[in-house]
Amino acid sequence: MSGGPAAAAVRDPGLQPERTRLAWRRTTLAATVAAVLAAKSALRGGVSVSGVVVGALCCVLWLGFLALAQRRIRLLAASPEPRALAARHATATVVVTVALAVCGAGLLL
Repeated sequence: MSGGPAAAAVRDPGLQPERTRLAWRRTTLAATVAAVLAAKSALRGGVSVSGVVVGALCCVLWLGFLALAQRRIRLLAASPEPRALAARHATATVVVTVALAVCGAGLLL
């Protein structure tokens, strides 16, 4: 059995989109847990204006991440060979993720 050009042409792209879709779902679950913990932390020890504002910002950022992730999951499920992730979409996802982490860290301090 050789690994020549014919073997490369018979690549099964069906597994990679499935793994990527599952990774997006796991990451969405992790972001959900982070947003819930941020909201819990904002309400711990009494309610403060800054805690509520940062907690609300975490929830808004989570909703943004959820929208981005669901869009990507739908694109991955739409065809057997989905398009590559657009640079704009990747940048938005990174910005929302980092902002969510910063807000969460701000609640802990």
